Amino acid sequence: MTNSSIKTKSIDPFILSLVKNIGEKRALLDDLEIIKSKEEFVNIVCNEEGKEFYIENEFHKAKRFRKLHVEIAEFSNNLKILHCVFFPDPFFNIPIFGLDLVKTKNIVSAAIVDLSPVSKSNVLIDKILDNVKKDGFTNEREIPDWGHIFSKNVFFASLMNKNEEIYFYNIVDQYLTILVDLNKGLKPDLNTKSIDERIFFQRNYCKQQMKNEKTSLVLLKYFDKEWVDRYIKEILFDF
Repeated sequence: MTNSSIKTKSIDPFILSLVKNIGEKRALLDDLEIIKSKEEFVNIVCNEEGKEFYIENEFHKAKRFRKLHVEIAEFSNNLKILHCVFFPDPFFNIPIFGLDLVKTKNIVSAAIVDLSPVSKSNVLIDKILDNVKKDGFTNEREIPDWGHIFSKNVFFASLMNKNEEIYFYNIVDQYLTILVDLNKGLKPDLNTKSIDERIFFQRNYCKQQMKNEKTSLVLLKYFDKEWVDRYIKEILFDF
C-alpha cells in the first residue's frame, strides 16, 4: 500500500495540521500511488547564510485523478508557503481542489481554497459548497483579475488570529471531504465533447494561475528565470 503520509521539514503547527489533513483525505482515494518526478524538483535546499530555503514536493495519482501535488516551502526563515492542487482525470467531471497558504512573520497574509469547475455544468457542486460555513473572518480578500477560473464559492482571506486559522482549517476539511465523497464510485463520462470541455477548463486553470506574478517573483530571488519558468510550467501547472 502506498505510504500516504507527507514528510516535511516544516515545524509550523498550522501548516502541519493542514498537511496532515490533506494526507489523510488523499489516502481515501482509490488506487493511490506515488508519481516519480525529476530529482531536481523533489527536494530543493539551500543552506547559504542569508539565503536559506527549502522546497519539498510530493506527487501522487489515483483513480479519477491524474495528479495530486503538495508543495511546502520556506524562504529565509521568514516566508512559508503551502501549495496543493488535486487535478482530476478529464474523463471524470470532478472539480479541481486548490489550496494556497502564505505565511510571513507568523501572519497568514493569504489563505485560499476552492473546488474549481472543470465544466459549465457545476450546479450540484455549487449547491453543496453553498452550505459550507464561511463566516467569522475579519479580512476577506478580493479575487485577482485572473481568478475567473475559481468557483463562486472560492474562499480567500488573510487570517488574523488562531480562531480564524481554525475556521479556515474547517473549510479546507469540508472541501476535501466533499471532493472525496464526489469521487466515490463515479463512472467515467466518455462523451467526446465533455472530455474536450474538461481538458479546456484544466488548461485554462493552469494558464490563468501562471498569471499570478507573485509566484515567480518569490522564486526569482533564489533561482534564474529559466529554472523558474520550468518549475512553474512542469511542476506547478503542467497541462
